[in-house]
Amino acid sequence: MTPETKSQVTAAALILIGAVVVLYFLPSIVLAIGAYSPVLAFIVGAVLILGFFWIFWLRARYQRRK
Repeated sequence: MTPETKSQVTAAALILIGAVVVLYFLPSIVLAIGAYSPVLAFIVGAVLILGFFWIFWLRARYQRRK
């Protein structure tokens, strides 16, 4: 495995682990915020879920440039 491949695998693994942690705690976060404002809870939930795809999109753009 080349150093570049190791770097890519490590980055993907860290992103996936971060996403799993966020998705695991997402219901608790949204319910806690929802007690204050349901609209804000929706926005936070949507941003957290879309953030996962946004990070991979940014990473793909970076990889294409290299």
